[in-house]
Amino acid sequence: MKKVIMYSTPTCHFCNLAKDFFDANKIKYEVYNVSADLEKRKEMIERSGQMGVPVIYIGDEMVVGFDEEKIRGMMGI
Repeated sequence: MKKVIMYSTPTCHFCNLAKDFFDANKIKYEVYNVSADLEKRKEMIERSGQMGVPVIYIGDEMVVGFDEEKIRGMMGI
C-alpha cells in the first residue's frame, strides 16, 4: 500500500474527515500537526506551495483538501 502523509491541524473539519476516512478504511497514515510543529509547517509549504490544510500525500501524489473520490482512486479502493 502507498505511504500516506497528512499535514493537518486539530481544529480543521476536513482534516478530521480525512482521518476518519483513513481509520474507517484501515489505511495507515502519518499525520503532522502544522499548528504546533513549525518545521513540518515549513516543510508542507515548501513541498506543496499550500498554506491551507489538509495537504495529503499518497505516495508522490498530492491532494489538497479532503477529496474522498480522488483519494479512493489513488488508493485503489
